[in-house]
Amino acid sequence: MQARNRKRRWLITAAVGGVVLVLGLVLFKPWLLFVDVRVDEQLPTAVASASRAPATATGKPSAAPAGPVQLTEGTLISHEHATAGTVRIIEQPGGKRVLTLENLDTSNGPDVHVWLSAADVVEGTAGWFTAGSAEHFDLGMIKGNQGNQVYAIPDGVDLAGYKSVDLWCVQFSVSFGAAQLAR
Repeated sequence: MQARNRKRRWLITAAVGGVVLVLGLVLFKPWLLFVDVRVDEQLPTAVASASRAPATATGKPSAAPAGPVQLTEGTLISHEHATAGTVRIIEQPGGKRVLTLENLDTSNGPDVHVWLSAADVVEGTAGWFTAGSAEHFDLGMIKGNQGNQVYAIPDGVDLAGYKSVDLWCVQFSVSFGAAQLAR
């Protein structure tokens, strides 16, 4: 009788352990830390910054630049995960704006999004959660954890309200890395 109860407890413990293991794997996806996804999209090349638009014969800036214009840029710093790369916001000749991640190198994660954030970038562990408590605009899931990527910024987004770009893990409410945008 005692051996039967011991065997039953062991089977129940093993079944619960198996369920916990499967749930943990589904929720945390630890294998993503060991898998790199490289994305190399064609990056627009900015011909001038917004403050240095080409001049006309009268010396005044022309109304429409000849090519893409860089509005702002920043350098990614590490937060929860080692992160490096450059962020640029570029306006196309037709007025469409894009955000580029250039030479991105970070860890892969289960639910990492690219956010325009109203928060300033704070270095160190104090900055890991800053973007989560500020107004933000989600440009979508990160396309890959390495390489060059382009994200469209919808026309109605007022960039004046956003100070930084954050690679935000929605599932764990933590920043992988962020870049303060230079104005």
